[in-house]
Amino acid sequence: MIFADLFDLISQTTYFALAANALWGLYCIVVVWTRVGQKRFKTEEEQDVFMDDVEQMLDAGDFDGVVEYCDGDNRAIPQIAEMACTHRQLGYKKARQFVMDRFQRDVMSDLEYRLSWVSTVIKSAPMIGLFGTVFGMMGAFKTLATAESVEPSALADDINVALRTTACGLAIAIPLMILVASVNIRIAKMEDLVGSGLARFMVAFRENLGRFSGAARPNASAGQSVEPLAVQSKLE
Repeated sequence: MIFADLFDLISQTTYFALAANALWGLYCIVVVWTRVGQKRFKTEEEQDVFMDDVEQMLDAGDFDGVVEYCDGDNRAIPQIAEMACTHRQLGYKKARQFVMDRFQRDVMSDLEYRLSWVSTVIKSAPMIGLFGTVFGMMGAFKTLATAESVEPSALADDINVALRTTACGLAIAIPLMILVASVNIRIAKMEDLVGSGLARFMVAFRENLGRFSGAARPNASAGQSVEPLAVQSKLE
């Protein structure tokens, strides 16, 4: 009687573990899928229109206008453009390294963490199912060993648990593998689109940053050269 109660408890726990595993894996997939959609433009044409506006402002030296234009936009390219223009005083190389580190940490790392959880679910679901299989077969042999006359229904229940847990584990892992492959393709497309937009932005950012910062230096030096003359005239 105690073994039967324990068998039922472990069987139900196995089913619960499989269900929780499946829900967590599906949740991570949905989060990654949604986040990739939030970080990219829907089409390359839409990104080109955005980049045309940004390049026009950069050509005019309106870096603050770019920051204001990109403010509140959660997509990757607008965030990169906003951060680069905000930290333009660091210079091109440091600003570029800064935004690349932020993109890797805030976007790509989060996607990788979520996908690693899905990979864990894919590996663990069949193992949980295998545990149910082993335990179900143990119950079947226990029934054979303790009963003087074995009822087919009792034996079938034990074997049924063994087979169902295995089937559930595989039913969880196989669709998740297909979904992960689809998500990886979606991420690769996002990286290609972001990469093309990033390359275009960085070219315009570097050229105009050097042009306008270079124009500012002579003005600053000219202002500094006037000051001694003014002081000298006062002394005279």
